[in-house]
Amino acid sequence: MGHVHSYERQQFEKLFRQEKIDRLEERLHLLDIFLQIEEHVTAGSLQEEIRKQGMEFTEEFVEDTLELLCRFGFAQKNRFQNGEVHYEHHHLGQHHDHMICTKCNRIIEFENQQLESMQQEIALCYGFHLLQHRMDMYGICADCLRQRTHQMPLYAAKPGERVVIRELVGGSSSRLRLMSMGLRVDDPVEIITNYGRGQVVVAAGDQRYVIGRGLAGKIIVEPASVRRSGRGVETVP
Repeated sequence: MGHVHSYERQQFEKLFRQEKIDRLEERLHLLDIFLQIEEHVTAGSLQEEIRKQGMEFTEEFVEDTLELLCRFGFAQKNRFQNGEVHYEHHHLGQHHDHMICTKCNRIIEFENQQLESMQQEIALCYGFHLLQHRMDMYGICADCLRQRTHQMPLYAAKPGERVVIRELVGGSSSRLRLMSMGLRVDDPVEIITNYGRGQVVVAAGDQRYVIGRGLAGKIIVEPASVRRSGRGVETVP
């Protein structure tokens, strides 16, 4: 990757001189640091790395340089589900997609040529001329899954997650409330919204249910990917 970065730095310097961009040498220093980081960065995290290397630029200058990098095709801006802007290298002729962990916010890049071909084929089937695309997949990364207990209160499940109701810990009144809504132990449900406070909205079949935070804390669920057997609990890959 080093030769790619060296070539891109040369292009950067040539284009910026040609366009008479100001403070070129300082922007070149910032580019060098940006190219050293093989992951997504925010303007703030890049500024921290700059300070570690003994340099100091204002937040406005860092953001302005990143915007210039995007404008001239050396960087790409992404705004994922949490709304924070991340920047990554934009290497010509290369494309990748993203998996984003909704628990730790880790961003995993992946490439899959079969998936790329399928997207082209789908576009052709619809008579659609595909110019560009991006795929962002949200879920829970392997590290976070290992740290997670199999059973949890309903309010701990993430939006989009499919879980199975395993137990009610609030006694008969909570069980009756759940049954009166049309939900029972062993029912599979999907988490529609859960903003970390207030009500949790779930779906079972074609019905939506709004569950208060208190009751959601008494409903113990298990990810639908967990399977029970005579040997205990297994995770379905």
